[in-house]
Amino acid sequence: MSITTNPFDDDKLHEECGIFGVYGHIDSAALTALGLHALQHRGQEAAGIVTYQDGQFFSHRAAGQVGDNFSEESVISKLPGRSAIGHNRYSTTGDTLTRNIQPLFADFASGGFAIAHNGNLTNAVAIRRELVQRGCLFQSTTDTEVIIHLIATSKFDTVVDRAVAALEMVEGAYSLVALHNDTLIGVRDPYGVRPLVLGRFEDAWILASETCALDIIGAEYVRDIEPGEMVLIDEDGLQSMHPFKPKPHRFCIFEYIYFARPDSTIEGKNVYEARKKIGRELAIETGVPADVVIPVPDSGVPAALGYAEEAGIPYELGIIRNHYVGRTFIEPTDRIRHLGVKLKHNANRQVIEGRRVILVDDSIVRGTTSVKIVEMMRAAGATEVHMRIASPPTTYSCFYGVDTPDRDQLLAAQNNLEEMAKIIGVDSLAFLTMDGLYRAMGLDGRNGENPQYCDACFSGEYPIQLTDHSTDQPSPQLSFLTQLA
Repeated sequence: MSITTNPFDDDKLHEECGIFGVYGHIDSAALTALGLHALQHRGQEAAGIVTYQDGQFFSHRAAGQVGDNFSEESVISKLPGRSAIGHNRYSTTGDTLTRNIQPLFADFASGGFAIAHNGNLTNAVAIRRELVQRGCLFQSTTDTEVIIHLIATSKFDTVVDRAVAALEMVEGAYSLVALHNDTLIGVRDPYGVRPLVLGRFEDAWILASETCALDIIGAEYVRDIEPGEMVLIDEDGLQSMHPFKPKPHRFCIFEYIYFARPDSTIEGKNVYEARKKIGRELAIETGVPADVVIPVPDSGVPAALGYAEEAGIPYELGIIRNHYVGRTFIEPTDRIRHLGVKLKHNANRQVIEGRRVILVDDSIVRGTTSVKIVEMMRAAGATEVHMRIASPPTTYSCFYGVDTPDRDQLLAAQNNLEEMAKIIGVDSLAFLTMDGLYRAMGLDGRNGENPQYCDACFSGEYPIQLTDHSTDQPSPQLSFLTQLA
């Protein structure tokens, strides 16, 4: 496979979305904006908030980051109400279209309905085709709108019953928050692939993708929403339902490796500590003589700390990251393109020159970033460069809400270990084993017959049927991982 060295390549897996909901607070819009700010890492291309007050819904949606769109009092003041939901979007490829920015809104006979969704439906193309044939008119290119149409066309009386029936028809991974009149709804898919937590702030209820969003507003963590659970929050309090057929628990293990913020706690595990344990397992499995352990910032930092502690090798910040380079930075001409490497990363020569270096990163996707980083280490005077990856090789695409390249673009899917090391330019390359990853999660290893997590990007074992991806029929313009937004 061909490897580019474009310094503007964004060679990382990206979580699709972050969601947040509030019920019962006069400052619901401001709290939602703060929560979305804490969840900014889950989506940086668009943000939206919908609130409810006295029979009316109020909405503000815009491309860009939360701070760009919700920092002005004039914006927040136009979002009154004691209940709100919000959404951060990371589009897959192509432009972020205004019509795709969530929360989406529909006006049902029973009242307004707003919804924000994290994840991906794997049979949305098939369902959408059926709905279009029945006369439904789609206004966006997101799979989230499929849920709205299924609710609208359901024959059940209440929106809750309609929502249950709709979600029973869809396949895939999702966590969602919705507002129907004066009711906040939260749902997590039966497999529990994507996260959703419940919190309390004063007398208000909070729903969020991660606990870091609770921390930013001073909310108390109550518990994780359970797989297959639906919660209804209104003036009478919180009601919990489990309307879906139970499924094997398959939480996304990559949340612990990369997606979630390190200060979050998900399903009882602190993400930072989990990543340090991953680093320790990596050192046990792949140790090599060296003088210094250097993380690839920022995602490799906790794992590198764990590696250094276990190996007894000094830890140093040998790469300094520039946090102020956006994905839309203008590309330079070919003449100066090579200088662009330092736009995002620069070597700290003082701790590299004349030393044997171990680089620790969370994953390798296309390998483009790894090539640049290794070249940088060589140029800074490293005598040896060994790369250690805090996850198994990423050899399969994700279809459950993660922006993953097609399989033919994944370095580990097209090359063996020796070939990858040669392409990247390292003296040695090693990945964490699958069992090592599971041991870091506090388990004895991976249960091959019934895996404890969703690890399809490593194993190719997809726990949820991939209906839309197993047919040869052309797909409409839904914002899937391999399609244009």
